Amino acid sequence: MSIILCPLDFSAASAGLVAYAAALAVATGAELRLLHVCEPQELPADELPNTPAPAERVPCAERLATLRTIAEQAGVAHVHTGIVQGEAAPEIVAEASRQQADLIVIGAHGRTGLTRFLMGTTAEIVLRTARCATLLVRAPLNSEE
Repeated sequence: MSIILCPLDFSAASAGLVAYAAALAVATGAELRLLHVCEPQELPADELPNTPAPAERVPCAERLATLRTIAEQAGVAHVHTGIVQGEAAPEIVAEASRQQADLIVIGAHGRTGLTRFLMGTTAEIVLRTARCATLLVRAPLNSEE
């Protein structure tokens, strides 16, 4: 069974991105894995870096569960969720490798100019460094962004 990894940042476009990835998963019979990377500034003060936080302590766990429901309602037979800590782009690429993902479906916010030049975007870094196929879906997808 093929695996589609869908990293999420919980922006307004996340629900649309999940629906898009879910449609691909249903059409291909793939397993869908939803992933959120908690950046270091999102961690509770008493959490140590590089240690998994229990899902009940991560404030984004409920939002991830809501997005999982969207995928399940779209008919995806196998939906998994995960939360990892670290810098977004490298963690997404590492998770894709760990999960042996066949495809990463990632959203792009369309940033341009100096911000993109100086920092790059998470999606762009993933696109350049992932070993599997990567589908870049431009925001907004049913959002106000």
